[in-house]
Amino acid sequence: MAYGWLLSAAALAAALASWAFDALVRLVWRPRAVERRLRAQGVRGPGYGFFHGNLRAAGAGVRLAVAGHDFTPIAQPQFREWVPRYGRVFLYWFGATPNICVADHAVAKQVLADRTGTFIYISTGKQESTSTCMELFGLRMMTATMADCARSMVTGWEAQLASQQKEGCHQVTIELSDQFEELTADVISHTAFGSSYKEGKQVFQALKELQFITFSTLFNVQIPGFRYLPTEKNRRMWKLDKEVRTTLVKIIKNRLAAREEKAGYGNDLLGLMLEACAPEHGGDQLLSMDEIIDECKTFFFAGQETTSHLLTWAMFLLSTHPDWQEKLREEVRRECGDDRDRAPTHDMLNKVKLMNLFILETLRLYSPVPLIRRRTRAAVELGGIVVPEDAILTLPIATMHRDREVWGEDAGEFNPLRFDAGVTKAAPKNLGALLAFSGGPRSCIGQNFAMMEVRAAVAAILQRFKLKLSPEYVHAPTDVITLRPKYGLPMIVTGADA
Repeated sequence: MAYGWLLSAAALAAALASWAFDALVRLVWRPRAVERRLRAQGVRGPGYGFFHGNLRAAGAGVRLAVAGHDFTPIAQPQFREWVPRYGRVFLYWFGATPNICVADHAVAKQVLADRTGTFIYISTGKQESTSTCMELFGLRMMTATMADCARSMVTGWEAQLASQQKEGCHQVTIELSDQFEELTADVISHTAFGSSYKEGKQVFQALKELQFITFSTLFNVQIPGFRYLPTEKNRRMWKLDKEVRTTLVKIIKNRLAAREEKAGYGNDLLGLMLEACAPEHGGDQLLSMDEIIDECKTFFFAGQETTSHLLTWAMFLLSTHPDWQEKLREEVRRECGDDRDRAPTHDMLNKVKLMNLFILETLRLYSPVPLIRRRTRAAVELGGIVVPEDAILTLPIATMHRDREVWGEDAGEFNPLRFDAGVTKAAPKNLGALLAFSGGPRSCIGQNFAMMEVRAAVAAILQRFKLKLSPEYVHAPTDVITLRPKYGLPMIVTGADA
């Protein structure tokens, strides 16, 4: 019996020794070796911080002047400090994982143009996809849904304004960021799930909470295996993930069961995807339930989250540039008509050129996704540097969109006309410098959908209202996976003809 106890103790000691050795390799030896190899190639950076790395939380309490568009001191203080100090390509650490900042446009283009699968996509809230499901969007058909949802939103604003006018007040203050979250959730729920849009919105609410929980733990010390412990946050995440899966499974199974009765899966995005995935001659679905669920999650992040914040920042810039607000209002009335009861069509919204320039400049200054991340599948030569396997490459879009060497001396200023000759010529020194929708073969395939949705919403608003930034607004853009106003966007709304 004593012998058995000794064997057990020896096995435990061996396991602990193995774990300690593995931890020593991962947390000390490998990071130091990576640092030495990259330093030998001229790659500098802040020194490795044992265990927790050296990435820190965003600047708390920092506020900008309303006319100031450089939010990097708030949302990305580390890049603001490190790029001038270490150059456009440098090494920093997230836990024991080496991160290579790629703020050089030429090197970034090499990463984004890759078709070999060397650089693995890492989610930051905005989803990219190599599948064809998002391409199934019949955009012309979906535009009508977008316009109807936008009209429903502004009808509510008109009711609020009318109520205020009865009290002798001709304006109303509306918190727009909340309104746009509701609007874009409505749009994606209707276009993706059709008659099941109410259940789709339940999925959105759960995914939104999951996103915030994920971000709240981003800067915590990275303890191996900690995400499997039944902590309060982990239990909440497990519960939300179960709710999302249960709801989506119910929607999908109902759609599959109703196929024969309805002679198809439906003409919304889920139906089109199921139709495209189905084998031609019967049998099981080509995609598993888990794969379909993953695609449904992608619908929300690709079609809701980023579009909501793009609309928010577009309204902010419209309110702070009344000359452009008036220009766009005139263009909307000219191209889309002034009949508020008639939603603009897809063809009408394709003609609003000035609005398109305005949205592109909004994307440059306030890209809803402030950075792109990739993981190296194997060691790779990148811009003359051999990057190790399993390193993370971070493209700080917010920093790159303000690079004066690329965009010119007015890089920090609002100027939609820089896009007048086209996106590729907006930054003459670097083609493809606008990275708001990523770039290359894995660029966001939902970008046309997002651009059309924003046009539909802006048109509906400008037809009916004038916007003025509320004095209660505090300009503090913050990165919570996506870029949003930290304290919301309160807006003073009056009638367009007031």
